[in-house]
Amino acid sequence: MRRVFVFSAIVALLLSACSGGGTDTASGEDGGNRGGGGRGGRGGSHGPAEVSVLVMTPQRAALTTELPGRTVSTRIAQVRPQVSGIVQKRLFTEGAYVKAGQPLYQLEPGSYRAARDSAAAALNKAEAQLRIAQLRADRYTKLAASGVISQQDRDDVMSNLATAEADVGTAKAALQTAEINLAYTHIVAPISGRIDVSSVTEGALVTANQTAELTTVQQLDPIYVDLTQSADDLLRLRQQFVSGAVKRVSNDRAQVRILLSDGSVYPQPGTLEFTGVSVGTGTGAIVLRASVPNPNGQLLPGMFVRAALQQGVSEAALLAPQRSVQRDQNGAPYAFVVDAAGKVQQRAITTGGSVGDNWLVTSGLAAGDRVVVEGLQRIKDGDTVKVMSSRVAQAAAPAADGKEGGQRNGGAPAGSP
Repeated sequence: MRRVFVFSAIVALLLSACSGGGTDTASGEDGGNRGGGGRGGRGGSHGPAEVSVLVMTPQRAALTTELPGRTVSTRIAQVRPQVSGIVQKRLFTEGAYVKAGQPLYQLEPGSYRAARDSAAAALNKAEAQLRIAQLRADRYTKLAASGVISQQDRDDVMSNLATAEADVGTAKAALQTAEINLAYTHIVAPISGRIDVSSVTEGALVTANQTAELTTVQQLDPIYVDLTQSADDLLRLRQQFVSGAVKRVSNDRAQVRILLSDGSVYPQPGTLEFTGVSVGTGTGAIVLRASVPNPNGQLLPGMFVRAALQQGVSEAALLAPQRSVQRDQNGAPYAFVVDAAGKVQQRAITTGGSVGDNWLVTSGLAAGDRVVVEGLQRIKDGDTVKVMSSRVAQAAAPAADGKEGGQRNGGAPAGSP
């Protein structure tokens, strides 16, 4: 046992000596590298940052603007009584589709039917008086011609005839009014559409001059979508139309694509009906109205949606990927551009909306600029970088297919910094 213990102590001393020697050697090499600036130390990690760039190339792009909006019924009819009475029956199902002229409510018609009958009787009496006055006028006319009666008597008879004719006209008008009031006891739908809930039930008293509606009928097919666009954006777009930088899509009404709140696309495209002529004083926005088919009633009044509206086409647009555009503390957009010497320049840019996954750059970049799209977190203004991958915008690929294809597959071209 004593021999085993001695042997173990000797092995431990040998291992400790070997470990100490390795430490001294490593320390010496590390010290040598620090003193001599060897490349094997941390100095090698401070080389140029590696980035990927996109060469800006003018291309044709449709300028599509996404605007917030709210759905609005095409037509809204508030159903109110035109005569007073007790509601006898409700003749519709709430929330159902009704047609124009379809009965909705039945008021108690008894008093109005009696008024109609009374007016009809008054008309019969007036017509009977008219027949008597007509016969008397005929007789007096013959007698006046033979000189048996005076002219005054004949004039009185003719005056009575005219009065009887007027009484008949008045009775006819009274009968017509009574028939109209009787018809108003049948309250019908003024338009076709989806009917809302009823505010009254059987037995309720309604009046001809009440302000509260009984129910509402809304036409939902087609349905309007009221959009709001900044007046500054619309003014900028019109200036681009005038300068020729952007062309109008066509002389016809522009198409509108509706995006629902859950992110899905509504299957029926709409058309832009009109653009407002006044700017909201509180919002600084202009209202645009689009008409959208709604055969299945999927869009309901009051829904918040977004609409993608194609307002023009730019034949020489510069599109920068959205991931390449950053913003400073003030929210102003900028991008990093690599010059011919391989140095990074921070460029302030102006964007004019999005085109797919890209920003439309209206100023700050030019054709041929190399915009950094990858490696942004490792660079700053003035750094020297190494371009590892360079590609041209997709629209320009067919024109320089061979050269660009080599850059895509083999990285930066020979001689690139």
